[in-house]
Amino acid sequence: MKKSNRATLIGMVAVVLWSSIVGLIRSVSDHLGPTGGAAMMYSVASVFLLLSAGWVRLGEFPRRYLVWGSLLFVSYELCLALSIGYANTARQAIEVGMVNYLWPTFTIVAAILFNRQRTNLLIVPGFLLSIVGICWVLGGEQGFDPVGMLHNVRDNPPSYGLAFAGALIWAAYCTVTARMAGGKNGVTLFFMLVSVTLWIKYLLGGGGAMDFSGEAVAYLLLAAAAMGFGYGAWNVGILHGNVTILAGASYFIPVLSAAFSTLLLRAALPLAFWQGAAMVCGGAILCWLATRARRAPPVRD
Repeated sequence: MKKSNRATLIGMVAVVLWSSIVGLIRSVSDHLGPTGGAAMMYSVASVFLLLSAGWVRLGEFPRRYLVWGSLLFVSYELCLALSIGYANTARQAIEVGMVNYLWPTFTIVAAILFNRQRTNLLIVPGFLLSIVGICWVLGGEQGFDPVGMLHNVRDNPPSYGLAFAGALIWAAYCTVTARMAGGKNGVTLFFMLVSVTLWIKYLLGGGGAMDFSGEAVAYLLLAAAAMGFGYGAWNVGILHGNVTILAGASYFIPVLSAAFSTLLLRAALPLAFWQGAAMVCGGAILCWLATRARRAPPVRD
């Protein structure tokens, strides 16, 4: 198997692991708090990454990747963890997670705009379908309902805003990594920086009680493993594999994530939610199809 194909398959492992993250982050936050729980998760995940991926000396990193990769990665992780942790209810946490899963569509659009990825007109309905799908999810029981969507967002603007910002930031991170990394994998360093940032926020914000019950520890270890190993696999994929294929494969995440989260959080979701999630997936599929380059006809002698 070619190195690029193997790296692409490793990247796809992240799709499965990431599908469990929303439910696990919320479960950890319920026991340890939004900021404290996130700080613990990234600390444990950093240990897992040090043991599995190892450490790379800072001098070996391209400077631009070290600066921009660190900034974008840390910003995204703060948006992801805190948007879910600050959600008012389990169902809202799942909705916030769905907003974050606009990133596959945004990643493909970024590849087109900044990496000169070839595309066709399918990109337009694909992008629009993803946006409509999120509006459908946020509309509540009625599906596409602007009044209901506005009411949901007004109930917790920080969570929804952080999730949307995170989707944009992660698309930028994937684009920057592909262009600047020079084959280096900085995920271990980035996780450690996220952990330090969250601990600073936790201490400056007055801390808060943490309930280290057996259930809390179990969720913490599962979440740290899914996050650490998931990002490790994803970084291998985007550094050495086919970024477009990985972004296309990630359209499975919204529905899988909603299914896992429903089981973990025991939150019933209406039919309109699943319809919206399917639209987000469909939009990502169309965007992916739009970037599939046509093969040139064989040359005859």
